[in-house]
Amino acid sequence: MNAFDLSPLFRSTVGFDTLSRVMDTALAQGDTGYPAYNIAKTGPDTYRINLAIAGFTAEDVEMISDDGVLTVRGKSRSEEDKTVYLYRGIGPRAFERRFQLADYVEASGARLENGLLEVDLVRRVPEAMKARQIAISGTASNKAAAEQPHIVKAA
Repeated sequence: MNAFDLSPLFRSTVGFDTLSRVMDTALAQGDTGYPAYNIAKTGPDTYRINLAIAGFTAEDVEMISDDGVLTVRGKSRSEEDKTVYLYRGIGPRAFERRFQLADYVEASGARLENGLLEVDLVRRVPEAMKARQIAISGTASNKAAAEQPHIVKAA
């Protein structure tokens, strides 16, 4: 496994101590390529994950979001299927795909249609965490001068 030195990144950042955990998770996850997926940004704070899961029904698929990780699992139905196949090109193999979600990103809905599972994600930042303007106060002498009324002489 490759080791990455992230210390240069931490010189100018604050609060990104979980970055190394995210990278370790991504590198440790053996990617089999199944099922194929796309990740799209659909708006300023919305995203969509599309997974190609032909042959699976909504009952065969389980989605769990826990501690910033969205896990999508598909259960194989091969034991239930009593059909005798002459050729089987669509493998109903089980799968598990994990997606690391950023802070405040959560799944808002999912639908399965024509073999594509679409998972909608939205970033909902709490009001207390949004950017806000901070007033800057001056020294006591500047403050006193600013509070005095300005008198304009008429000519």
